[in-house]
Amino acid sequence: PWQFCGTWVWILVAATSVSFPLLQGWVMYVSLTSSLISLLLLLSYLFGLHRNSENWKVLDSLYHGATAILYMSAAVLQANATIHSESGPNSPLYYHLNSAASLFAFITTFLYILHAFSIYYQ
Repeated sequence: PWQFCGTWVWILVAATSVSFPLLQGWVMYVSLTSSLISLLLLLSYLFGLHRNSENWKVLDSLYHGATAILYMSAAVLQANATIHSESGPNSPLYYHLNSAASLFAFITTFLYILHAFSIYYQ
């Protein structure tokens, strides 16, 4: 689910004109990098590279915890870009796209936090 939501963050930000490249560039970087690394971890898990190791649980928990922190920073920056896009050109369309991207960024952050803690407490 976090990969799905993270992909939507990237798609929605890319659909705007990226009026604030410093803010939204970080959002796009975090969402794309997190999706790719999560996909690689998922594939390595499906192919059995984890071998039921305790180190795998630690790696998984640390990765998702660190990614949750990065996604929180991206979500806050996207919310800031949403506030600034309210009065810009094409404001209704870009404002709605940025609002949806902010919502998905916060949902993705929450999902990464849940996954990190669920692995830790197993």
